[in-house]
Formats: sequence, C-alpha cells, structure tokens
Amino acid sequence: MNIQKQTKFVLWWLQWKTKIITTLLGWIPLLPGLGLRYLLYPTIFRKMGRSVKIYPDVRLKNSQGIEIGFGVVLNRGVEIDIDTDNLLEIGDRVCLFRDVQINCTGQENKIKLGNLVCLDSGIILRVHDGGQIEIGENTYIGPYASIVGHGKVKIGKDCRIASHSSICAHNYNFNETTKAISEQGVNFKGITIEDDCWLGSGVRVVDGVTIAKGSVIGTGAVVTKDIPPYSIAVGVPAKVISKRGQILDNSYIA
Repeated sequence: MNIQKQTKFVLWWLQWKTKIITTLLGWIPLLPGLGLRYLLYPTIFRKMGRSVKIYPDVRLKNSQGIEIGFGVVLNRGVEIDIDTDNLLEIGDRVCLFRDVQINCTGQENKIKLGNLVCLDSGIILRVHDGGQIEIGENTYIGPYASIVGHGKVKIGKDCRIASHSSICAHNYNFNETTKAISEQGVNFKGITIEDDCWLGSGVRVVDGVTIAKGSVIGTGAVVTKDIPPYSIAVGVPAKVISKRGQILDNSYIA
C-alpha cells in the first residue's frame, strides 16, 4: 500500500472512529455519560486535557483536528464540523454554551479560542478556505452572535461582544454584470478587534476594519471604518462621539 493510500485509509478510519464513539456515547445523560465521554473521547481528539465536561448531544466531525485544554465545558447541542487538516484549538476553562456551531470548511483554516473564552448560546463561528478566527483570553461573546469569513478575524483579550452582533471578514465581488454575483467569488482584508473592547447588542463589523484597544461601540452600530483607541462610537455608519472618561450616560451602549 503506497503512502497516499495509507493516508486516505487513516483519515477514513479516524472519521469512522469519531462516528462510532460519538454515536455510542454521545446520547448518554449526565454522570455516566460525562464519565464515559471523559474516558474515551481522548482517543478521537488530537489532544484533550483534564476535567473536561462534554454533555449529551454534542456533535463532532473529523475530531482529530480538535485540541481541548483543561476544564473545558461543551454543552448540549454544540456542533463542531471541521474538515481534514484544519485545526481548532480550545484553551483552558473555555465554555461553549448550548447550540454553539463551529465550522471549518476548505483548506488551511484555523480557529483558536484562548483561555477563559465564553461563547454563549447559538453563536456561529465559520471560516472558509484559508480563514482564521482567533479570540483572546477572557473574552465573552453573547447569544446568537456570528463571526464568519474567508479572511482573518482577530479579537483581543478581555473583550465583551453582546448578543446578535455580526463580524464578517469578506465581501462579494460584483463588478461583472454578465455574471451572477454568486459566480464572482469574494475578496477579504480581515478584521481586528483589539483588547478590552465592548460591542453593544446588534453591532455589525464589516471587512477591513480595526477597532482599536479600549473602544466601545453602541447598540446597533455598523462599523465601516477604523475606530481609534478608547473611542466611543455609535450610529450607522458608526461615528466617534467621545472618548472613554468623557461621557456620563452609557445607557445607549448596551
């Protein structure tokens, strides 16, 4: 058997091993299920630390590309679909709430969740064909937010991103009128949100934007341009209205 055939066989076996183990153990409730998954799931992950809790109905695909640190919690309904040769790094004491979806399709994708990251219910992380998402330690992302794209998204440490926010690191090409937009591909520059930022509920961040350290973005704002450090920005499109320390009323931010 040549090397290419051996590699295909190994990948095929690892995929089936994941299916078999998750089908047999994935549904078992509470204490017996938590214990059995803790004992046997290390055989399907690339790496799994101590004190990991994986609750029932966690769905996995190609789990050999997943590294899980110490004290991680994967709650019910978490779904991780990661193509072969992609990588998902989950740091220590990370918590994924119910129905979080993580999807890596294509080649050379990577998602990294730093220590103490918390992803609340219904969040979607999705990258395609060379995309990357990196979320720094002690960052919280609220329910039903989405982070997607072909480009790189980097979110710093100690950030707070509220519910229903959207961060999209690509745009569709549309110049050619003789072709459908869906046939013209995408372009991307990437998005950076630096340390200690707070994005209110329903904020939209478009491709190519940097939100600098310590900035606050008001509810429902659409960020289309770079935001300087320690700024407070609101509106559509978002405009800087003040600096932190110069505002008395923050009621329109959350």
